[in-house]
Amino acid sequence: MGCAPRDTAAPRESAAATSSSTERAPTLSGAAESPRQRIAAATSQTSASCLECHREIHAGWADSAHALANRPRAAVPDAEGALATFPTDAGAAPATVDLILGHLPAWQPLVPRPGGRWQPHELAYDPVRKDWFSIFGDERRHEGEWGHWTGRGMNWNSMCAHCHMTGFTKGYDAATDTFHSKWVEHGVGCIQCHGPTGPDHGRPSAAGTATVSAHAPFHGDRGLMMQTCAPCHARNEPLTADFQPGDSYHDHFRVTLPVEPGIFHPDGQQRDEDFNWTSVLLSRMGHAGVTCLDCHDPHTNRPILPVENNALCLQCHAPPGRVQPNGTRAVPIDPTAHSRHAAGSVGNQCVSCHMPTTTYMQRSPRHDHGWLKPDPLLTKELGIPNACNGCHTDRPVEWAIAQTDAWYGEKMESRQRARARAVAAAQAGRPEAAGRLLDILAVEDVPAWRATCLQLLAPLASGAEGTRIVAAAEASLAAKDPLERAAAVQVLGAMDTTRERVRPLLADPTRLVRLDAAWALSAELPAESAARAELDAYLRLSLEQPSGRLRLGQDLANRGRLVEAEQEMRRATEWDPYSAGLHEAHAFVLSAMGRPLQAAAKFYRAAQQRAGDGTAALRAALAYAEAGRPAEAETSLRMAVEREPSLHRAWYNLGLLLAQSQRLPEAAEALARAEQVAPREADYPYALATVRLRQGDRAAAVAAAERVLALDPAYPGARDVLQAARR
Repeated sequence: MGCAPRDTAAPRESAAATSSSTERAPTLSGAAESPRQRIAAATSQTSASCLECHREIHAGWADSAHALANRPRAAVPDAEGALATFPTDAGAAPATVDLILGHLPAWQPLVPRPGGRWQPHELAYDPVRKDWFSIFGDERRHEGEWGHWTGRGMNWNSMCAHCHMTGFTKGYDAATDTFHSKWVEHGVGCIQCHGPTGPDHGRPSAAGTATVSAHAPFHGDRGLMMQTCAPCHARNEPLTADFQPGDSYHDHFRVTLPVEPGIFHPDGQQRDEDFNWTSVLLSRMGHAGVTCLDCHDPHTNRPILPVENNALCLQCHAPPGRVQPNGTRAVPIDPTAHSRHAAGSVGNQCVSCHMPTTTYMQRSPRHDHGWLKPDPLLTKELGIPNACNGCHTDRPVEWAIAQTDAWYGEKMESRQRARARAVAAAQAGRPEAAGRLLDILAVEDVPAWRATCLQLLAPLASGAEGTRIVAAAEASLAAKDPLERAAAVQVLGAMDTTRERVRPLLADPTRLVRLDAAWALSAELPAESAARAELDAYLRLSLEQPSGRLRLGQDLANRGRLVEAEQEMRRATEWDPYSAGLHEAHAFVLSAMGRPLQAAAKFYRAAQQRAGDGTAALRAALAYAEAGRPAEAETSLRMAVEREPSLHRAWYNLGLLLAQSQRLPEAAEALARAEQVAPREADYPYALATVRLRQGDRAAAVAAAERVLALDPAYPGARDVLQAARR
């Protein structure tokens, strides 16, 4: 149950159902027919069409979570009785509900709204407990917020239906902001995973025994089979609306990696509602070639072997260990000796330690699919949960650390631990992050983790480790895995000095990489080029969401079309007024347009929405100063240093502002704080020297000027101040 969150970050930032079809994103091959349109057009092929020849499979599928992912109200047992108990003050009329989203552990009524929209209500019904509950728990969301049940973040047409329906086309009309959605059937049916069958499907072969099919999308490739599961079992961003069973995932989606804090834990464990595909890509098992179908029956969705007695895991890990598709041998494991828990106990189950559960939407527990080792030391250092304390809730983390050290010793000091520390350092902006990430990159063999390290290194490429970062990114341009190539493009494409090096990747065989290269070079792409057409199609894909308007606005701004960019940014902030990032992006465009006061107001609003963020307040202050509003600038600077006392540029600017208004003692105090925080910045003692000289404190002015010259003997004006102070 539930809709897959769609990530919407752009690769590079700058300063009732009616018939419709979704536009196809043009490809470099120039193919004309949309596979998605081909599925949607196969209206005579539903799962019932497969019943006669595939009766046993159909029976297993019919009561699965896939089959019941979305249903008409009349097809849901007890729907009438449940809706009769729907709370009368919940903001929806149950009589209007004709569609139901989800099955177990709960389902949500889909409420029709203007513009062809359906919205899943925040109240869900538990058919086992037979009660209504809020999927947000105690969190209150208010109408007008993006994530409120009436908002765009909870829009079924945009956020849910593509994974809960078969042959779904969104049919969004950007000009009228309306949907004209259509579909083949409710739930995830046969053709959604297998594609529509050809005219020869089921006919006897020449030998008279086997059957042949004009459409066999996987051709026995289990990797492609798994990539058909991935679009809906991942947190990702769609690149096209045309994914067809048998296609390469990375031609149609950007999977979310553990880069931004708050989405995944630094070791790769799921934190937010991330689903499973990223975890598999990051895992050793996924790297060895283990697929969804090694553990799950694709039609019933059930495990192919029991997990309670570890049979599922021991199909590979029973001694001597099965040879995996990549040629490595699975580690042989005796569960009792390895777990140190009694046979038959919960602690003896592999999944208890290596696939811990997190409950989402209040009543939906889901297993992590990263198969990581529990590490209580990372709990103590970084707040990352561990399965030991998840079970032994009465014991402190120090106890768990002692137990794991006693049982597993040096094995705990693994790459997993070093990698988590490096990722956490980067997310926190610590100075050692670049070195740690580069050290990991030198030994890392899992492409998804290599891509994660490169993405985290991208904003650090202008720092002290810039040369090594650029060299690592250049080496990864030739990587086999498209995730790593795309990440390398993001590093090099973000800087003026290296952007030209990504130009050959405009012809990469994978769309993900081509789009990142096109984004980096957008300002100079010829209007009629295939790269420009492919990028434009991608930018049109999500215009019903504020994130889509943001991306389009960023691209327009990169191309110097600031008036159009500002219009898109303004619409994005109107659709999601509580997103600080949107207001900030809008502010950068307003600033580039020479409208500093409006930019300052937007920066300040972003700062208000980012509690504790001093940098956002500093941006507002600088814009207010440019607009000639010193009082507002001072308010913003004081907000910045109160939030982040280590923000030395804010102390410095506060000191300059106070000096301009002749408040010299306060100015000297602020400048001294700036120098205290950043003693290697020559600007700070120089400004302090000038203030001390104006105060008549010649000794203090001499001392400050001498500190400037010790840092930079050629600092402009420093010797003049020193001489003036000594006269």
